[in-house]
Amino acid sequence: MQALNSELSHKLAAAVDSMPAFPKSVQRILELTRDVNCSPKDLVRVIDTDPVVTLKVLKVVNSAYYSLPKQITSINHAVVFLGFNTIKNLALGIAAIGMLPANNKAGFDVQQYLLHSLATAAIAKHLSSRVTHADPMDCFIAGLLHDFGKVVFAQFMPTEFRRALERSLWRETSLHEELRAEIGVDHAVAGAMLVERWRFPPNFVETIAQQYGKDLKDTPMIACVFAANQISKKLHFGAGGNPFVDELPPAMQHRLGGPLDEVIASLGDLQAVFDEAKVFAKL
Repeated sequence: MQALNSELSHKLAAAVDSMPAFPKSVQRILELTRDVNCSPKDLVRVIDTDPVVTLKVLKVVNSAYYSLPKQITSINHAVVFLGFNTIKNLALGIAAIGMLPANNKAGFDVQQYLLHSLATAAIAKHLSSRVTHADPMDCFIAGLLHDFGKVVFAQFMPTEFRRALERSLWRETSLHEELRAEIGVDHAVAGAMLVERWRFPPNFVETIAQQYGKDLKDTPMIACVFAANQISKKLHFGAGGNPFVDELPPAMQHRLGGPLDEVIASLGDLQAVFDEAKVFAKL
C-alpha cells in the first residue's frame, strides 16, 4: 500500500470515517457467509429483521429476469426458489447499493460504477471455480467492493476527484495514476482503508489494495478479482471511470489458464452476467 504523509493520512482517514457503516443485518449476513454450519433458516431469520432488505430482495426475486412460476411473498420461499447463495449475494448487493449516494459533486456516474462493480463481482465468483482455494462468496464480495474508494473520493474530495477523472480522459491515462498525482493516493488505498474500517478480514483489505502495478501479490482472491475487473472493463460492463485494461501477470495467467483474451474466450457468453447486474442495479 502507498506510503502517506501525515496530512494526507489524516484527510483520507476523515473521509473514510465519514462513510456510513454496513447495517447490522448485513454485518450478520457477512458473518453467516463464513460459518460452514450456517443454515438457510439462519439467513432467513436475519433478513426478516430488516424490512428494507426484505422488500428489495423480494422485488428482485419477482422481477421478469427470474421469471418464477408464481409470486414470491417471503424470504423463506425466495431461498427455496433461488438458492441460499443467490439470496446472500442479493442481500449483500442491496446493502452496498444502499450506501451509494444518488448524486455527487464530482460528476461521477454512480449508476455506471454500480453496473461495473456488480458485473465484476459476478465474474470474480465465476472465476473462483477454476482457482484452487478461492472462495466463491468472498470473491463476489471483494469484486463488489473493489472500487468503493472512488465513492469515498466522489463524496468527500469531489473537486480533486473530478480533476483526476477529467485529466484521465484528456490524456488517456489510467485514473489511478491521475489520482496519485492529484490527491497523493489512489482509490485502491481508500477502498482498502474503508473495508478495514468495516472490519473485513485482512485478505479483503489486501485484495482491494492490490489492483495495480507489476508486483501484485499472487493469491487466489487477488487473481479472481483483478481478472474480473479487467474482463468487466474490456467487455464494457458498466464503467468505473478507468477504461484501461491491464494484461494478467504471469502468476495469474498460470492460475486462470492463460492470458486475458484466452480467459474471456473460455468463459463463453457473459451477457447473462451483465443482464443480472442490470437487474440488481435498478434497486
